[in-house]
Amino acid sequence: MPVVQVALPVPLPRLFDYLPATEKLPVAGARVSVPFGNRKLVGVVVNIRDTSDLPLQQLKPIAEVLDNESLFSPSLWRVLTWAASYYQSPLGEVLNHALPVLLRQGKPAEDAPLWQWVITELGQATLPESLKRAPKQQQALAALRQKALYRHQVSDQDLTETALQALRSKGLCELHQQRAQPHDWRTDFAILGERLRLNTDQATAVGAIRAEDDRYVPWLLAGITGSGKTEVYLSVLENVLARGQQALVLVPEIGLTPQTIARFRERFKAPVDVLHSALNDSERLAVWLRARQGETAIVIGTRSALFTPLARPGVIIIDEEHDSSYKQQEGWRYHARDLAVLRAREEGIPIVMGSATPALETLHNVTSGKYRQLNLTRRAGNARPALQQLLDLKGARIQGGLAPALIKKMREHLQADNQVLLFLNRRGFSPALLCHDCGWIAECQRCEHYYTLHQQQRQLRCHHCDSQRPLPNQCPQCGSTHLLPVGVGTEQLEQHLSTLFPQVPISRIDRDTTSRKGALEKHLAEVHRGGARILVGTQMLAKGHHFPDVTLVSLLDVDGALFSADFRAAERFAQLYTQVAGRAGRAGKQGEVLLQTHHPEHPLLQTLLHQGYFAFAEQTLRERQMLHLPPWTSHAIFRAEDLDNQQAAEFLTQLRNLLEASPLKDAALWLMGPIPALQAKRSGRWRWQLLIQHASRKRLQQLLSSSLPLINTLPAARKVKWTLDIDPTES
Repeated sequence: MPVVQVALPVPLPRLFDYLPATEKLPVAGARVSVPFGNRKLVGVVVNIRDTSDLPLQQLKPIAEVLDNESLFSPSLWRVLTWAASYYQSPLGEVLNHALPVLLRQGKPAEDAPLWQWVITELGQATLPESLKRAPKQQQALAALRQKALYRHQVSDQDLTETALQALRSKGLCELHQQRAQPHDWRTDFAILGERLRLNTDQATAVGAIRAEDDRYVPWLLAGITGSGKTEVYLSVLENVLARGQQALVLVPEIGLTPQTIARFRERFKAPVDVLHSALNDSERLAVWLRARQGETAIVIGTRSALFTPLARPGVIIIDEEHDSSYKQQEGWRYHARDLAVLRAREEGIPIVMGSATPALETLHNVTSGKYRQLNLTRRAGNARPALQQLLDLKGARIQGGLAPALIKKMREHLQADNQVLLFLNRRGFSPALLCHDCGWIAECQRCEHYYTLHQQQRQLRCHHCDSQRPLPNQCPQCGSTHLLPVGVGTEQLEQHLSTLFPQVPISRIDRDTTSRKGALEKHLAEVHRGGARILVGTQMLAKGHHFPDVTLVSLLDVDGALFSADFRAAERFAQLYTQVAGRAGRAGKQGEVLLQTHHPEHPLLQTLLHQGYFAFAEQTLRERQMLHLPPWTSHAIFRAEDLDNQQAAEFLTQLRNLLEASPLKDAALWLMGPIPALQAKRSGRWRWQLLIQHASRKRLQQLLSSSLPLINTLPAARKVKWTLDIDPTES
């Protein structure tokens, strides 16, 4: 009897055998509902075998076959199965993650029927005036006499469901079910709006990509900030869409790219779907289905959008390819950029990775011949490079985080009716609350990190575990009421600026001020209205925004990044500095960038200021090669957590002994740890880690594959929560 092997969304690295329920066998890639213990799970069929390792009488039959065909194209299936193997993750969890939530729950992989309110013969014969005692019903009947209404259009017409149900009870209208008719956008595709004239660099890049846009080529589009990468993307898409193919565009965060999305929609007469966190599960499934059926031309989304099926894939674009948000940090820890390159190869289509500050791994792939680089060296239009300057804070009288020289510069730019952007990657009022009399500092006991003071809400918040407590009136240690905020956050900076510049509007853009729906768009609209204005923001302001009136940008506090224990900190700072500096002078006005620091002589700052990001990258890659760090070697990190700060270290010690005893261990293997994580405690749990490094990615994979099945035999394995992170980006 044939045996069906099913991948289930459970943290076990194996497949499960079931008997077919009928003679008709399910196909690989289709979903099935199966009994698992005392519950039912939805899994994905992986293959059909002639035998099982278990006696047939022990196998349970499949409860229900949910699909007649595979939900995954052959190329996407190969990407996902490879990814499960490479990232050492259970295949069931990987396949489950690649599907919309409703499909994981067993809902049909088809469009939900649309319900439509339709007027009856009696309704047509009834005059709306006869319902004047029920104005809502009168309004609804008048609308239905004009045309039928889909249920989702009711609120748009300022009607109510209650009024329509009342009309239905009177026999004046009916609710009919209808299937949506698929629309082929290719028949009336057109390029709309006015195209910007490409400069020489842009035209060269577009020409190179178009010349080979029918095969797999990985392109790095390395353009300085403001060099017009989006216009290159749009020009490349013209060719792809004109052939009737689809495009997948990945962006770091949907909320930060409304301008880019608007440009895509304005340029093409073709459906553009955006996958973002505000969509409900039904809307996400609808986008997935439209893309799979070829009804949408462009899908724009964050990292998980990578797994959207496309009927006719033509190109993949990754904007800001260096961004850390492309690495999943929970559950299945994949890197969307790396998997996107693999997917493009499997689909046989080009992939364009754009960034002003490419990741060092990407630049390494260029020098090793795996990727091809295209450079945009000039700012688009008549924008000029910004003037850059370091402000030495030593001995300066700082007010609210601002040096006197910076305040003077701000006055000059504001008086010229320009805008000023101040970057401070620290939200809240201040990063600590101190008792002036005894030295007590408010600390989160669950994380052993200082609470951040949020003055407006009169709260102390931990930005690591999100715990909150009310602002105390007196010190819990000595009873003093002399509690002082220490350090400056965006909230305090905004307050201080309003006293320095009382007549100038201030926009603070951070997670606290943009959490409500539409808040970010409202802030950006105010900024784009022009005129003198001060923008205060965190990292949210560094990505993808075009502020034509911003002529002065200042980074207020960056010294912490210059002396970090994380070897990637310098790369992240260089990227952040370059991206933030690129917000200045983007529309023909001369821009200035001021960086406040106590260490103006620091070599990293000097390199960035005088030679730029690519000189820094070249220098850093040489240093990493000498130190045998990625991308010259491969890393994996085992992380373990416990509640007593003993079991995790014990488990990782046992794991290290296991790895050192492996017959696959060789001289190129290097182990570090167990050591406490950089943030040793979070949410009440102590965190330890074991770093594994090898010069060969293949050998490291072989060692891990052979060792993982033995880990659960370790005595301490069941006493801790542990995870494995391949190619980690965070220590």
